[in-house]
Amino acid sequence: MKTIEPKILYFGTPVAIVSTLNEDGGTNLSPISSFWTLGWTMTLGVLNDAKMAENLQRYGDCVVNLPTPEMWEAVEKLAPLTGKNPVPKEKSEQFHFAKDKFAAAGLSRLESELVKPLRVRECPFQMEARVLSLNELGGDKVAKLGGGMAVVVEVLRIHAEEEFVLEGTDHINPDKWSPLVYNFRHYYGLADEELGRTFRA
Repeated sequence: MKTIEPKILYFGTPVAIVSTLNEDGGTNLSPISSFWTLGWTMTLGVLNDAKMAENLQRYGDCVVNLPTPEMWEAVEKLAPLTGKNPVPKEKSEQFHFAKDKFAAAGLSRLESELVKPLRVRECPFQMEARVLSLNELGGDKVAKLGGGMAVVVEVLRIHAEEEFVLEGTDHINPDKWSPLVYNFRHYYGLADEELGRTFRA
């Protein structure tokens, strides 16, 4: 065994595009790969200097859109963009401002039903959600990134493309759905072959 200090700990995590509401009423899009769920409660990992963090603190509604592996290039188009204008000095070398991130990534708008931020039409799963709590994250590694928050949201409504839902049920078909996975700054889909299933499947 070797002791290592990787810059990130993304051991194969799903990618989401989170829609939040800007101060002018427009929708900001933020790709993230730090989130997990329990029931219909979801925790989002957000850096403090992100427009997403500012938006969630001001107006606590969002949409968590799940892209397919084929959408990785659209996600990557969003990655170097920020909704902050002017761009913070510490981010200016890598990021640039985009007012309309839908257009920048070639994505389409879709009205939400219970929240104000728009959904991403191309994403086959869209979860409208509302913030329950914002919690500051500690630790030296997070501090070096400018600080971060664990944002706990409650999912209020889920929209799903029918092709990924088992007919006659509310169950997602794991043989058809494959999330876009972020594996140490590389994009992957799941392997085609199922390895097994839990006793609760």
